[in-house]
Amino acid sequence: MLPPWMTRLKHWRLIVQWGLPLAALLLTTWVQAANPPARTVRVGVYENAPKLLLGQGGKPSGILGDVLMAMAAQEQWNVVAVPCEWQACLDALVRAEIDLMPDVAYTDQRAQLFDFHQVPALLSWSQLYKLRGTPIQTVTDLHNKRIAVVAGSIQASSLKNMLDSFAVTATLVQVSSFEQGFEQVQQRNVDAVAANRFFGDMQAHRFDVESTAVVFQPAQLYFATTKDKNGALLAAIDRHLKAWQAQPDSPYAAALQRWMQAAPSFEIPAYLWWALSGLFAALLLALALNAWLRQQVVQKTARIRADEEQLNTILNGVDAFIYIKDRELRYQYANSRVAQLFGCSAEQVIGQTDSAFFDEITVAKLRAHDLRVIEHGERVEEEEINRSLDGQVTQSYLSVKLPLRDAKGHIYALCGISTDMTRRKQAEEAIHQLAFYDALTGLPNRRLLQDRVQQLLSSLARVPQSAALMFMDVDNFKDINDTLGHDAGDELLYQIAERMRECVRTQDTLARQGGDEFVVMLVNLSTQPGEAARQAQQVAQKLLNRLSQPYQLRAHNCQTSVSIGVTLIEGPNDTREELFKQADMAMYQAKAAGRNTLRFFNPEMQAQVVARTTLEADLRWALAHDEFVLHYQPQLDDQGQTLGFEALLRWQHPMRGVILPAEFIAVAESSGLIVALGAWVLRSACLQLQAFSQQASQRHWTIAVNVGAAQFRQPDFVTRVETTLQQTGANAAQLELELTESQLVDDGHDVMAKMDALRAVGVRLSLDDFGSGYSSLAMLKRLPLDQLKIDQAFVRDMLDDPQNASIIRAIVTLGESLGLAVIAKGVEREVQRDALLALGCRHFQGYLFGQPTPIPTAGA
Repeated sequence: MLPPWMTRLKHWRLIVQWGLPLAALLLTTWVQAANPPARTVRVGVYENAPKLLLGQGGKPSGILGDVLMAMAAQEQWNVVAVPCEWQACLDALVRAEIDLMPDVAYTDQRAQLFDFHQVPALLSWSQLYKLRGTPIQTVTDLHNKRIAVVAGSIQASSLKNMLDSFAVTATLVQVSSFEQGFEQVQQRNVDAVAANRFFGDMQAHRFDVESTAVVFQPAQLYFATTKDKNGALLAAIDRHLKAWQAQPDSPYAAALQRWMQAAPSFEIPAYLWWALSGLFAALLLALALNAWLRQQVVQKTARIRADEEQLNTILNGVDAFIYIKDRELRYQYANSRVAQLFGCSAEQVIGQTDSAFFDEITVAKLRAHDLRVIEHGERVEEEEINRSLDGQVTQSYLSVKLPLRDAKGHIYALCGISTDMTRRKQAEEAIHQLAFYDALTGLPNRRLLQDRVQQLLSSLARVPQSAALMFMDVDNFKDINDTLGHDAGDELLYQIAERMRECVRTQDTLARQGGDEFVVMLVNLSTQPGEAARQAQQVAQKLLNRLSQPYQLRAHNCQTSVSIGVTLIEGPNDTREELFKQADMAMYQAKAAGRNTLRFFNPEMQAQVVARTTLEADLRWALAHDEFVLHYQPQLDDQGQTLGFEALLRWQHPMRGVILPAEFIAVAESSGLIVALGAWVLRSACLQLQAFSQQASQRHWTIAVNVGAAQFRQPDFVTRVETTLQQTGANAAQLELELTESQLVDDGHDVMAKMDALRAVGVRLSLDDFGSGYSSLAMLKRLPLDQLKIDQAFVRDMLDDPQNASIIRAIVTLGESLGLAVIAKGVEREVQRDALLALGCRHFQGYLFGQPTPIPTAGA
C-alpha cells in the first residue's frame, strides 16, 4: 500500500495530464466566441503622395493611409492593399472588387455611384504647376497651351469648365497619374500639369517645377465605398474622424505632422546633464532653450508665410477684384486683378485712394458706398460703373463690400469683392438680340412682335386708342430668290427692311414675321374707326410707293412690290390670334386682287373663312365615311357609238344633297385632301372598268379620269396607278388620265418622265380643255398624248363667234397632224354637233348625248 503523499502525487499527475488540455480547449473556444475573426477590408491604393501611397509591407501609407491603418488597428480590420491606377481603382470600386477607396473628392455625379461618409477626411484644392521660366500666371496665359490632367479626375472636369468660362482654348492631355503628368512637364511634352496641392507642393522640387497662380476647385476629400455595400465601414470612419480631428494628439494629427510638417526634433544629449554642473549646466540649458525657441519661431514664421502665399495665390487666381480699404478709404490690400485694372503693381496701389485711379464722378459714388460700410456697418451690394481718369473706359462691376471688425467689434476696414459684369452684360445683350430680333434685318422678330401686340391689347382698357396691324408679303419673292440666288434674296429683304424703316414712326413696331413676310403695328391712331382706317391707308400707300421702286442687287436691277393686308385694333376684346389671322386673310385678298395693293379685313371675309373651315371638316368626314360617288357622262363618235365615259365626282351630302365639284375642289386642293380624293376616284373608276370587262359589248368602253396637279406631282404617282390597276384587275388600255395644260409647264422633265412611264403601263393620256392654256406646239410634239379635248367654252360660242370656230378647226387639224384623237366637250345642241362635224371633229361629249348618271349607260 502506497503512502498517502504518493497517492496525492498520483492524483495531481492525472489532473495535469487530462484536465489542463481540456481547460485549454475550453478557454480557446471562449476566446474565439468573444472575439470574432477580423474583417478584411480591400483598399484601392494609387500613388498620390503625400496623401496616399503603398508603404512598407504592402500596406496603405501617406496621410490617409496612416489614418486608415490607425482606424484598422482599433476596429481590428485586416487591411489588404490593392495597387491600381486612379481610374482603374474607381472602376474596381463600382464592381465591388475593392471595399474602400481613399482620396475621393465628392461630386453629385460620383454620389450616384459611390457612398461617402459625412466628415471630410481632408480639405484640398487644385493648382497648376509649370517649369521654371514658363510664362503662366493667370488663366488667360493658358491659351493654346497643353495641360496634363489625370484621366477621370476632378481636376480634368473642373479645369475644362474654368477654361470654358474664360473662353480660353487649351489642350487637355490625359495621363494615368500625377507623377506621369509631372514627368511630361519635365520632358517639355506639355506646358503645365494640374494636381492637388498636397502632391504638387511635395513633388515640385523633384521635377524642377514650380506652382502657378492658377488655383481652382477647392475640394473635400473622403473615403468612398461601393454603393449600398459598406454602411458600417463608413460609420466607423466618421466616428474616428470626428473624434480625432478635435484632438491635437490623435493619430489624425500625427499623420498630418508626419507628412506635411515634419521637422527634426531637438534633444539635449542626456550625458551632458551628467558632464556639466552648476552655472555651466544652466548656461547650456539657457542656450538650448533659446535655440529651441528660435527654431519654433522659424517654423511658425515659415508656416505663416506658406499660408499667406497660398492665400495670395488663391486670391490672385480667382476671377474677381479683391481689396481692403482702411477707415480713410486708403487701399491696404489689392490682389493682382486690381493691380492689372489700375495698370501698376500691388505695392504701388497700397496707400492710394480711388481718386488716383478714377474720375471725380466715380470717386464720389464709390465713397458714398464705402462710407455706408465704414460708418454704419452695412453690407453693400451694388452695380458700379467705373470710368478711368480720362473718362473714356467704362466698365460695369457687381461689387459686394463688407465691414471688417476687430476683437471688440469696432470696424477698422472694409473688404470689397467686385466681379466684372461687362462680358456678362454683353452676353445678355447678345442673347436678347438673338431671342427677339431678326438676324438678317435687325428688326423685331415674331416673338417680340407678339409680345408688343399683347402689351397693346392689355393697355387699351386704360388708354383708349385705335391701332392697326399690317401684314406685308413680298410679291414674286420666290422667283427672285430662285433666279438670282439666296444671297441676292437676303440682300433684297435687307433693302426692303431699310425702306420700311423710312415709312413708319418710331412709336410703331416694324417686324419681320419670317421668310418674306413683314408686319407693322401702328399705334396712337384716331379713336374714330373711319379716321383710323384712313391713317393706316396713308402709311400703307407710302409703303407701296416706296417698296415698288427699283432695287440694285449687285449687278442686277430688280423690281418687286408687296401685298398688304390691314386689320384695325379697336378694343381690348380683340385677341392676338384673331388679329393675326384677320391681317393674314386681308393680305391674301390683296394677293388675289393682283398684288402691289392693299386690302382691309371685313366681316364678310371672316364669314367666308368660317364657311371654308366648316367645308374642310365636312370633306374629311365625307372621305372617311364614303359619301362620294362617281357619275359617268358618255363619249360618242360620229356614228353614235359609245366610246367610253368621263368619270365626274359628286358629293352625296346627307343634308345638302348632291354637291358639284366646283363647290369643294378648291378647298380639297388647299387642304391637301385632293390627293386622297383623287386616289378614291381612280380606284372607283378602275372597279367600274373591271365591271365593263365582264360584258362583251362593254369591254371596249374607256373611262376618263381627271388628275389634279397635286395628285400628279406625287413622286410615286405612277406606282400608285399601277398598284390600283393590279388590285382592281382593270385593263390599263381602257383607263384614260386627263391632264391640264398648266400641269405640263410646272416641271417639264418630271412630267415627261411620268407620262412615258404611264404609257409604258398602257394607260391612255388626254390633254383636257385644250386651247385655254399656254402649251407650246414644241411641247405637244414631245408629249406622249393620245387625245386632245376641246374646251367647252369654244363649243358654246362657236356658232356666234367665228374665231371660236377657227380655233376648233385649228385644234382638229393639229390633232390629225400629230396623230391624236380630238373630242369636243359641252355639246348640248344638234347644231353644235353638226358644226363640229363640218370642222372635222368626230368625237363628242355633252348633254346632247347624255347627262352624268351614277350608273354608266350608252349614249343615244
